[in-house]
Amino acid sequence: MTKKQKKVLIRIILTAVMMVVLMIAYRLLGEEGTDSLGNTIQAKVKEPVWFILYMIPYLTIGYDILKKAFKGILNRQVFDENFLMAIATVGAIAIALVNKSGDYTEAIAVMLFYQTGELFQSYAVGKSRKNISDLMDIRPDSANLETDGDVISVDPDEVSVGSIIVVKPGEKVPIDGVIVSGRSTLNTAALTGESIPREVSEEDEIISGCINMTGVLRIRTTKEFGESTVSKILDLVENSSSKKSRSENFISRFAKYYTPAVCIGALALALIPPLFLLIGGKDPMWGSWVYRALTFLVISCPCALVISIPLSFFAGIGGASRAGILIKGSNYLEAAAKIKTVAMDKTGTMTKGVFEVGSIHKSCIDNDKLLEFAAHAECYSSHPIAKSIQRAYLSGMLWRVDVVTGEAFPVPDEGRKSDDPSRIIDKSRVGSVEEIGGNGVVAEVDGSKIAIGNNKLMDHLGIEFSECHHTGTVVHVAIDGKYSGHIVISDVIKPSAGEAVSRMHRAGVTKTVMLTGDAQNVAEAVASQIGIDEVLSELLPGDKVNAVENLLSEKGKNEVLAFVGDGINDAPVLSRADLGIAMGALGSDAAIEAADIVLMDDDPLKISKVINIARKCMRIVYENIYFAIGIKLLCLVLGAVGIANMWLAIFADVGVMVIAVLNAIRALSVKRL
Repeated sequence: MTKKQKKVLIRIILTAVMMVVLMIAYRLLGEEGTDSLGNTIQAKVKEPVWFILYMIPYLTIGYDILKKAFKGILNRQVFDENFLMAIATVGAIAIALVNKSGDYTEAIAVMLFYQTGELFQSYAVGKSRKNISDLMDIRPDSANLETDGDVISVDPDEVSVGSIIVVKPGEKVPIDGVIVSGRSTLNTAALTGESIPREVSEEDEIISGCINMTGVLRIRTTKEFGESTVSKILDLVENSSSKKSRSENFISRFAKYYTPAVCIGALALALIPPLFLLIGGKDPMWGSWVYRALTFLVISCPCALVISIPLSFFAGIGGASRAGILIKGSNYLEAAAKIKTVAMDKTGTMTKGVFEVGSIHKSCIDNDKLLEFAAHAECYSSHPIAKSIQRAYLSGMLWRVDVVTGEAFPVPDEGRKSDDPSRIIDKSRVGSVEEIGGNGVVAEVDGSKIAIGNNKLMDHLGIEFSECHHTGTVVHVAIDGKYSGHIVISDVIKPSAGEAVSRMHRAGVTKTVMLTGDAQNVAEAVASQIGIDEVLSELLPGDKVNAVENLLSEKGKNEVLAFVGDGINDAPVLSRADLGIAMGALGSDAAIEAADIVLMDDDPLKISKVINIARKCMRIVYENIYFAIGIKLLCLVLGAVGIANMWLAIFADVGVMVIAVLNAIRALSVKRL
């Protein structure tokens, strides 16, 4: 609880104690009556004294409300909840003065319960803000910069791209980069919501905001601090409230017209019925109708709507951020609740975007020897295909050979190291290297001429080769002009991809579409394996935009099409879709900038989680709207006909607000969605 909240709580307690004491004292000393003989008993304390005494608790609890109402009048911003509370309580005091009742408890009670509700609301908002402020703790205060063999602590803003920083166990990674040396375990919970630690070693990419748990890491920075992941996350969360949903805008417009309308209605209630009674020659009962009008004002205060609706969205965005989902505004959260079609990229979205050797076919020599020749022939290449062949050789991959087809498949690496230290790629064994653009490489290894590449390379060299019908990228290998076999390399499907698609359908998605630039057979194989409804393959970035345009024309009026992607080529499509969702951990900066929602751990399971969070939040928003307006209208009618008194008015205002705020806080809980 903040200092300000504590002060308000003290005022509430003091006022409540003073009010109870005054109520008891008034019963004993302030009421007039008659004795058993019918004689009038005069009050021991006269009415003016009670007025002064009651004003002490009234001003103790309500001085700030009166002050805000007065400032609002001066600034010509009259119609707000402070004005309504001030008019209602001052009016109640005026009625007590006119009637000379000496009892001002209703005016104090209205202020007391209103302040109690405001305190509760302030605490609830603070609780939801704390979840986001906890996220702010991922921003490191310093970085350990390595210069001339020394390590000095500097402000992260002073570290330039390409510098070497040192991160010790227990410290936060301050800037995105690549590990130069060291091996460690990272706690990524603050970024991704994932509690399982992540193992990292040399050449692994690392993002800022993670906590280094074990070993010392030397990192070469790849971004400036302001462009690093941690800074972008905080910017996205801090600016999320600036993009309001249609529901929030409706409530703002509603309150703008509603408050003046109810003030006019209260004035009409106070004047018109008494005037009609006066014209009809009856007692106008001014005091009774003014009391009803004041009760009407207290009931009409729109606090429950004005507070609980933005709080619901704020809590939903805060809960999502704790789960590693960054939503850039409540308008996008509202849109996510209406997702019916999900279009997605393949590479990096439903697959890891990491090429691995999947099998070796038609090999005329030992499979490991074939891989060794291929790895050395490709040792100077930085192409992802070449890198995957080099990794496969260095890992000391074991092979399971199908005795019927002769095809060899990697054995799961249980019981052996993922990297075999006895294996190295010795570039001294490699002689001349000729790279044939778009075809492959011809290199001399141990005196032998190794040709490694696609069908075009084999045709170019006049080497007869075997066709491969397996899905993936086929790399043919020939040694000294003789065909030796081919290696099949494929992108690895993310383990959760199939379950992710299944959960999307369970969350209400009616159509899933894969848009990819890959070959048709590769795309269809992946789609069938994970359960995608429709596949559009061999698309250029411009073709993806056209495909999304067609999908947009096919969807229903109140339905939303979301596109999920990660690459720089996905940025135009992310912008064109109704809702863009980017994979944030490995996704490009352009994709993250263009997207409306960012998944920080690249897990496709989070797509359905986004939908479920959004639908829960919108369900809470509509519950609060219907509940608050329904209760208000009922109590307004009861107040206008004289059934509701000031105490019921207090419930209709403060009670409804407290219930709506409690309901809004439920949006923070997203773990089970």
